Amino acid sequence: MTTYFITGISTDVGKTVASAIITEALEADYWKPVQAGDLDNCDTKKVERLVSNSKSKFHPNTYALNTPMSPHGAADIDGIKIDVKTIKPPKTKNHLVIEGAGGLLVPLSSKDTILDLISPNYKIIVVSRHYLGSINHTLLTINALKEKGFDVSILFSGDEHKSTEDIIIKMTQVSVIGRINEEPYFDKNVVKEYADKFRNKL
Repeated sequence: MTTYFITGISTDVGKTVASAIITEALEADYWKPVQAGDLDNCDTKKVERLVSNSKSKFHPNTYALNTPMSPHGAADIDGIKIDVKTIKPPKTKNHLVIEGAGGLLVPLSSKDTILDLISPNYKIIVVSRHYLGSINHTLLTINALKEKGFDVSILFSGDEHKSTEDIIIKMTQVSVIGRINEEPYFDKNVVKEYADKFRNKL
């Protein structure tokens, strides 16, 4: 069974929808180790609402923090320290989709970042969305992962921007899973359509 780690080039680039699609495509389990803010409508609940298969299990966060900000800061407000040694993947005999928080170098503490949660055997999916500066953010993210020897692929999110995507693909040489378009809405049916489209690329 394979573990997929979903990271983004920044915040709000579409990681949660991407996680739902990959979870549905593989009928995988889902886990978000660190949730910061929006606890009543957290990413785990969002993914659970978008997944229609009955096989997926949704595992609780190791840290559920109250403030929507960088986890190290949110933990500080809650009066706790995030210890990465306590963040252990749930035991499962299924594929596992892990969703990170923000980008790769988002701090969890003064020593550790999201990157420290990624094990060498994980497959990494980088979600990239076009905005001014996104090429730089995408190349930095992918190059940091490739330097550490990770298996990296990319998933584009939002409206197509051909020149941006072409240069990213050319400069990184990573495999492209596809694109999640700017849909009017995402529900179980839309997620299932994308899951069917991407399944063979995973």
